[in-house]
Amino acid sequence: MDAANYSDEHIRTLDWKEHIRRRPGMYIGKLGDGTSSDDGIYILIKEVLDNSIDEYMMGFGKSIEVTIDGDVVTIRDYGRGVPLGKLSDVASKMNTGAKYDSKAFKKSVGLNGVGIKAVNALSSEFTIRSVRDGEARSVDFSAGEELADRSESGVQEKNGTTIRFVADRTVFGEYAYNFDYVEAMIRNYCYLNAGLVIKLNGHSFVSRNGLLDLLNEQIAEEPLYPPIHLSGPDIEVAITHGSGYGETYFSFVNGQHTTQGGTHQAAFREAIAKTIKEFYRKDYDASDIRTSIIAAISIKVEEPMFESQTKTKLGSKDMGPEGPTVRNFVVDFLKEQLDNFLHKNPETADALNRKIVENEKERKAISGVQKKAREMAKKVSLNNKKLRDCRIHLTDKNDRAEQTMIFITEGNSASGSITKSRDVNTQAVFSLRGKPLNSYGLTKRVVYENEEFNLLQAALNIEEDMDNLRYNKVIIATDADVDGMHIRLLMMTFFLQFFPDVIRQGHLFVLQTPLFRVRNKKETVYCYSEEEKERAIARLGANPEITRFKGLGEISADEFKEFIGENMRLEKVRLTKDDPIHDMLEFYMGKNSYERQGFIIDNLRIEADYIEEAI
Repeated sequence: MDAANYSDEHIRTLDWKEHIRRRPGMYIGKLGDGTSSDDGIYILIKEVLDNSIDEYMMGFGKSIEVTIDGDVVTIRDYGRGVPLGKLSDVASKMNTGAKYDSKAFKKSVGLNGVGIKAVNALSSEFTIRSVRDGEARSVDFSAGEELADRSESGVQEKNGTTIRFVADRTVFGEYAYNFDYVEAMIRNYCYLNAGLVIKLNGHSFVSRNGLLDLLNEQIAEEPLYPPIHLSGPDIEVAITHGSGYGETYFSFVNGQHTTQGGTHQAAFREAIAKTIKEFYRKDYDASDIRTSIIAAISIKVEEPMFESQTKTKLGSKDMGPEGPTVRNFVVDFLKEQLDNFLHKNPETADALNRKIVENEKERKAISGVQKKAREMAKKVSLNNKKLRDCRIHLTDKNDRAEQTMIFITEGNSASGSITKSRDVNTQAVFSLRGKPLNSYGLTKRVVYENEEFNLLQAALNIEEDMDNLRYNKVIIATDADVDGMHIRLLMMTFFLQFFPDVIRQGHLFVLQTPLFRVRNKKETVYCYSEEEKERAIARLGANPEITRFKGLGEISADEFKEFIGENMRLEKVRLTKDDPIHDMLEFYMGKNSYERQGFIIDNLRIEADYIEEAI
């Protein structure tokens, strides 16, 4: 636009629903197709649930019903019901809500009256219905536009609010709900609201012991000591240690899962180290105390300040306008309660002390090699031939920071194709020399002694903790052949062994690349399985050209853009309690070659290429 032509008519004011639909990221984070737990379609469910949870916290309604049928989501609570006269306003007028007076809802999840309007604006179908003392009212919307308004008298239903919506495919594209993600969200709500019953498609979830249940559910290994469970006004914590590396935290504020932590998690990490040092009267290193910790913290803050509408990171420095700082509140609580617990439970105190001493011994044993490795990493960081870095990183204050990713590739041919076709702003490439070392059963010393592992650790910047991770997605990009699968397994073993938080926090992925290209003169279809290939052949008609890709290096840079762009197919590496990680790693990566050989023989499948003889 020419500056000379810049005048009044160029200034526009968007109405509320148009603004949400044009800038959905401001309200729900990213869109997504349902393959990631933080995709927008799950945020829509969360925004509706938050309001129902707030009613429960105020003492109204002991159960919530969630039904998902295809793309139709229905959430019914048994609270007081939205006042009938304001039903339409609550769903369609920005900054309308009951939570501006902090005395009424001072520790609510949703404070700004935005969430439910975002759901309305981003839904092709949206109905809100409220029942109050035999009277009912329903209002229907589409993309935020009101369509119908109905009132009823003499209804024989319990008080409460029902919201039914269909996420708009013109905004979200094709999507599907993953029930594992929805169930995980519902479980968290139950852990944080002991006694609340939430039904998902008829299946009930309830927690009696709060965060203790969460920790017992999430721990995939036998803890070193029974989890410590402490609670007080506006705070609840659960703490134990495992046998692995890293630190694992589940943190919540006012019932909101703060996946990116914040001031309360930072205070908790500090308080743990401070309290335990003082209890044992030894100047233990904080990292020795916290290595292998598995803990959960939930606090309730008056008028919380989050760093975004999606509420994944707490920014509040104070517990309330007149309260103590978050730091002092958490430190004082643990100083008293955790200290008392350890005095009363000497067996737990002894087990914890043994773990700290063990961590200290290992840290000191590798300190020499660690220093050398760090010096080497610094020297090569300026000229790391393995790393083709991008301009933006996850730690930057940039709108595209969440889009950052690093591809871990095998060999130069594959990395060459990706490097040429990547987005240099957000996509980095780390090239492996060949098959990395099998790190199963080794100590962290190998991370520093092995040049490749050390350079990868330095590239990711995760040596100290996960707070400095430079890329949102760490993507293993290997060929879809036997060697490629082996490298995938070796890299997963590395992360599971030494940096499990990369997996736990949802950062590790495997890139799916096409096995076949099927094309005619008009259309090209990339196929990721035999089934997709057969469907493409049937669709494209007689005698299409079929190409099989044997490896990433065979795919041209121009074609590769298709596979690492908007339509990129990624498979998230997940870690749950049901995954017998130790047993799996022992079987696949351990020294039991005889057992593994038998398994391979029993399950061997041969892929053969048949050449049809000309008749």
